[in-house]
Amino acid sequence: MLRIITQRAEAQAELRRICDRTHDDQVVHKEATVREVLQAVKRQGDRSLLHYTAEFDGQSLKPEDLRVSGSELDAAYQQVSKELLDAIILAKQNIEAFHRQRVPKSWVQFGDDEVVLGKRYTPVDRAGLYVPGGRAAYPSTVLMNAIPARVAGVPRIVICTPPGPEKTVNPAVLVAAQEAGIEEIYRVGGAQAIAALAYGTETIPKVDVITGPGNIYVTLAKKQVFGTVGIDSLAGPSEVLIIADSQGNPVHIATDLLAQAEHDPLAAAILITTDAQIARKVVAQVEDQLIDHPRRTLTEKAIAHYGVVIVVDSLQIAAELSNEFAPEHLELEVSDPWDLLESIRHAGAIFLGNSTPEAVGDYLAGPNHTLPTSGSARYASALGVETFMKHSSLIQYSPKALQKVAGAIDVLTKAEGLPSHGDSVRKRIKDGP
Repeated sequence: MLRIITQRAEAQAELRRICDRTHDDQVVHKEATVREVLQAVKRQGDRSLLHYTAEFDGQSLKPEDLRVSGSELDAAYQQVSKELLDAIILAKQNIEAFHRQRVPKSWVQFGDDEVVLGKRYTPVDRAGLYVPGGRAAYPSTVLMNAIPARVAGVPRIVICTPPGPEKTVNPAVLVAAQEAGIEEIYRVGGAQAIAALAYGTETIPKVDVITGPGNIYVTLAKKQVFGTVGIDSLAGPSEVLIIADSQGNPVHIATDLLAQAEHDPLAAAILITTDAQIARKVVAQVEDQLIDHPRRTLTEKAIAHYGVVIVVDSLQIAAELSNEFAPEHLELEVSDPWDLLESIRHAGAIFLGNSTPEAVGDYLAGPNHTLPTSGSARYASALGVETFMKHSSLIQYSPKALQKVAGAIDVLTKAEGLPSHGDSVRKRIKDGP
C-alpha cells in the first residue's frame, strides 16, 4: 500500500510528482468549461445560476430559493446537538482570539520639516466566502473564513455553499455562520457561485474578495476572476508531511496520515523518518487502520497514489526534503521539535511535538486552516485578517520640505522624460503655497 523509499534522488522525484498532481491534461478542458460558466453568469445572472445548479447539483431552484431564509437559520439550531454547538462556540472563541492579534495597525510618522508619512489600513467593503459541500459539511471552514473577515471589519460578508438533498444546507454550517455573525447565505456552489460573487447577479452581490476552498472547478474559477476581485489563494488538494525520529509513535503517525488521506482521492500523505523500523510499523498500521475505515475506498485511493514513506539518514535531510516540497501541513513528531524548527523555511502550518496532531489546527487551536498548497508555501501564507484588508500610503509635505527635494525630483523627471511631473513641483516652488 504505502511505498517506502530510501534513495534521496528517488524521494525528490516522488515529491515533485505529488506536488504536481493537479497539473494534468484534463485541466485545459475544465478551464474551458469554467470560462463558459463564468461568462454565462456574467451575462444572465440568476437565470444561469439556476440552470447550472440544476445541471451540476441536481437541484431545481427558483430565484427566491437562492438565499437561505430566516426560518431555516432559526431551525438549524434545533438540528445540531448541544455538544456540537459548544464545540463550534469554543472554536469560534479561539479563532477570534488568535486573529485579533493579527489586525494590522495604521501608523503615522512625523519627520523633519513637517513631513508626514504613514500607512492606513481599511477593510474591503464586501467579502464572499465559499464553503464547499459534496462529500462532507464543513462548519470549520465557515469559522476559519468568516471570523478573520469579521475581525477585519468587513461591513458585508456573504456565504455561498452548494445545496444538498432537497435544497437543504447543512445545519452545522448554518449555525457556524450565525455564530460568526453572518446571516446572508446563498445555496449555490461550484464555478457558478464564484461567478456570482465576482460579477454580481440580481440576488447575489458583487464582492471585493473571495475566499474559501473548493474543488478544481471552484479553484479554476477563482483563478479566472482574479483581477476583477481579490482572492485568498488557489487551493489545491490537501497534504500533510510528517517528520519523525525514533521517538515517533507509529499508531499516531499512521492515524495522522489517514486523517489527511480521507479528505480527497488527491490528498497527499507523506512521512519522512530517520528510523527504518518506524517506517515499516507505520506502513503496517496504515493497512490495519484502513480495514474498517468508514471512508476506505476514497482513503485507499489517496494513499495508493499520493502516499509515501521516505527513510533518510538525518533530520537535516528530512528538513531539506520538506523545504523542497513546502507542505501545507507539517508535523514535527520528533524529540526536540523546536530545534528542528530552525531548519524549516517553508510550510503553511507547523505542528510541533507528538501531542499536536493536525486536527487541532484544523478545528479550534486558533490559527487558520486555509493554507497554501502544492508548494505555494514557498511564497504564500495562511488566510488571515490581512486577506480582507488593504492599505493606503499617507504622504504630506510642507512647502519647506518640498523645496528641499525639488532639485532631485527635477533630475529624476528629466531622466524619465516626464516634463509635467517636474512642472508639478517647479510651479509650486515658484508660486508658493
